[in-house]
Amino acid sequence: MDAATLTYDTLRFEYEDFPETKEPVWILGRKYSVFTEKEEILLDVTSRLWFTYRKNFPAIGGTGPTSDTGWGCMLRCGQMIFAQALVCRHLGRDWRWIKGKKQMANYFNVLNAFIDKKDSYYSIHQIAQMGVGEGKSIGQWYGPNTVAQVLKKLAAFDTWSSLAVHIAMDNTVVMEEIRRLCQSNFPCAGAAACPAVESDVLYNGYPEEAGVRDRLSLWKPLVLLIPLRLGLTEINEAYIETLKHCFMMPQSLGVIGGKPNSAHYFIGYVGEELIYLDPHTTQPAVEPNDSGCLPDESFHCQHPPCRMNIAELDPSIAVGFFCNSEEDFNNWCQQIRKLSLVRGALPMFELVEHQPSHFSNPDVLNLTPDSSDADRLERFFDSEDEDFEILSL
Repeated sequence: MDAATLTYDTLRFEYEDFPETKEPVWILGRKYSVFTEKEEILLDVTSRLWFTYRKNFPAIGGTGPTSDTGWGCMLRCGQMIFAQALVCRHLGRDWRWIKGKKQMANYFNVLNAFIDKKDSYYSIHQIAQMGVGEGKSIGQWYGPNTVAQVLKKLAAFDTWSSLAVHIAMDNTVVMEEIRRLCQSNFPCAGAAACPAVESDVLYNGYPEEAGVRDRLSLWKPLVLLIPLRLGLTEINEAYIETLKHCFMMPQSLGVIGGKPNSAHYFIGYVGEELIYLDPHTTQPAVEPNDSGCLPDESFHCQHPPCRMNIAELDPSIAVGFFCNSEEDFNNWCQQIRKLSLVRGALPMFELVEHQPSHFSNPDVLNLTPDSSDADRLERFFDSEDEDFEILSL
């Protein structure tokens, strides 16, 4: 049986439990012990939103696919890392999902933003159709950079969350650019990118006052995504310790990547193994029941998560962080600087105060290099129509 067509019930008994080890388990900035906190580990994992292949959803574009089996795994991973940002934004990192327990309205608002229908902010429909405008046909496989760029563009319409989404290219995080983006007085990246206040799409069924309130915020919560390529065909072991440290940071949203044409959402590690949520199982599309409630159990992974040796990771990844406040961002910057001093941990990206003079405007969304970038193409390795700079010692 193909893994892409396995059902949840088929899979749920085939996962190994956590190993009995003294090594700490790190899950998105939280440290656990297998011996004394196994239940807490599993509850934390189960509380993450788990997006998998679905079937029998409304046709994308009206006449397109009704299932994303076989091609949508990176899109689902993009949904998972972005959903974690929305959970942190609206529910907090310590929020937990417990089966059968009544959840607050904001939880369902977050979940509804990803449901498989055309008018949800970050649905498979929106991602696939936005990708068409960026050169990706519906049903074509995405790499981590492409899905990050598309999610950034979609976030401009989500004024309920009012996120500042920054994608750091060329392995460089420019603090000046991020502060300018987050200290904007507008709830989205540009006025022209957002519909008028009267438009139905603006609030998508969410409280209008949420968008108005955040117009006056001094700092828009930051979603920072950093696409990287950490080697040619396999990950350079010099970056492994640095990658591990990313999962230790309280701002961690995890990592999207995996193996060639097989994407996973990595949420932590134990020892030399990465812990991840796997989108490669097909579940039926979910519709609200007769009372209008959305059945949500299939959006939470209720078995031990998957694990893989970190050395097996494909070198094309995108690392994510969420900074809810300016203080949170400053703390993240301090941690990155300290990480550069850790012995045996080679930095995966550079943190600088000002934009280097040779950089183009990082806020311009352009998924393909133009002719002015031709002299830089030799520094890139393109395996999935992605632009990643090769990092070397």
